[in-house]
Amino acid sequence: MTASDRQGPSPSARRKARHYALQGLYQWKMSGNSVNVIETSFRTEYDMKNVDVAYFHEILHQVPARLDEVQAVFEPHLQDRSATELDPVTEALLRLSAYELKFRLDVPYKVVINEAVSLAKKFGATDSHKFVNGVLDRAAVDVRALEVKAQRQSR
Repeated sequence: MTASDRQGPSPSARRKARHYALQGLYQWKMSGNSVNVIETSFRTEYDMKNVDVAYFHEILHQVPARLDEVQAVFEPHLQDRSATELDPVTEALLRLSAYELKFRLDVPYKVVINEAVSLAKKFGATDSHKFVNGVLDRAAVDVRALEVKAQRQSR
C-alpha cells in the first residue's frame, strides 16, 4: 500500500468526480434515462483515469435513491423560491451538495460549499453561485450544526 492509497483520493480526483456527477444528475433530470445508462455513457465517453470513479458512482446513484432526504436538506433554505422554480443545473448542484452535507460527513462542510460555488460558476447562470452559496450555508447550519459552530468559534 502506498502513501496515496492510505490518504484516499486526491482533491483533484474528487473535484472531477463532482464535475461529472453534476453533469450526470443533470442528464438524469433532463433525459429520464436510468443512472446506469448515464454512468455507462460517461465511463465510455470520458477519460476517467484521474477521476475518483467510486465517488462519481456513489453520487450518481445515491442522490436519486435518496432524493426525498436530499431535497429536504436544501428546500427549506430556498427562501423566496420553490424547488420547482430552480433551473436544472442549480437543482442538480444543490442535490449533489445536499447529499454530501447529509451523508458524507468525511467531507468538511466548507469543502462542500466551495466545490458547489466553483461548479456553479462554471456551469450555472450568472450569479447563481451566490444563490447556491447562501442556500448551502443555511443548510449546513441545520445539517452540520456542531461542525459549523466549531468552525465559527475557531475564527
